[in-house]
Order: sequence, then structure tokens, then C-alpha cells
Amino acid sequence: MAALFSDSKWLLFAVVLLLAIAQASMETDNEIKEAPKIAAPAPLVGAAAPPVRAPAPPTGAPAPPINCKTGCGERCKLHSRPNVCMRACGTCCARCKCVPPGQSGNREVCGSCYTDWKTHNNQTKCP
Repeated sequence: MAALFSDSKWLLFAVVLLLAIAQASMETDNEIKEAPKIAAPAPLVGAAAPPVRAPAPPTGAPAPPINCKTGCGERCKLHSRPNVCMRACGTCCARCKCVPPGQSGNREVCGSCYTDWKTHNNQTKCP
């Protein structure tokens, strides 16, 4: 029998057998670790019921429309170049659906769409 199997073949056979046993053992452990889901306990008799909350609005609900002309008019009324400001503001409002409050600043209120949009010269597009 020793002539039938050389030492390297026997060693290879033993390693493959051990790996197969280890893998089967790990699969069995994973099945054991998964505990069945248990339902929440029933409330105690006479205990106060949890408050009832109104259902949340649907997440896909469209935002109310914004009047870009009015918002941009307020934003650009003190600008040194009101026509250029109105054109850029109108474009940003149409895309980002927001006009920041006040005549300047507060751009972060409208989020990254408004703050990160750049011109070809890498300047901020939205006033």
C-alpha cells in the first residue's frame, strides 16, 4: 500500500480532506447561529398604549412649485448687474428648485446643487 501512494500524494489528499471538513463545519455553524425571529411581546393588560402618530407624507411627493421670477427679483434687486444676475438666478432656480433668501449669501440653504454649480471659468454660477 505504501508503494501505491507516495508521501506527497498522501499529504495532498489529507489537506484536501481537512479543507472539505472545515468548510462543511463552517456552513453548519452559520446555520446554527441564525436564530429564528421572535415576534414582539404583547402589551401588558392595563398598560398605556403607545401614542398614535399621523402617517408620514409620501417620500416621492413633489415639492411645491417655486416662483423663480419673484425670488430672483428679490435676490438681484441690489446687484450691480441686475439683468445678468436675473438670468443666472433664473437658470439656477429652474434647475435646483430653490432661491436663497436675501440679496447675497445664504447659498448653502439651497444645498449642493446651488453651491457647486460652476461656470466655464470655475466661478460659482448661482448668485
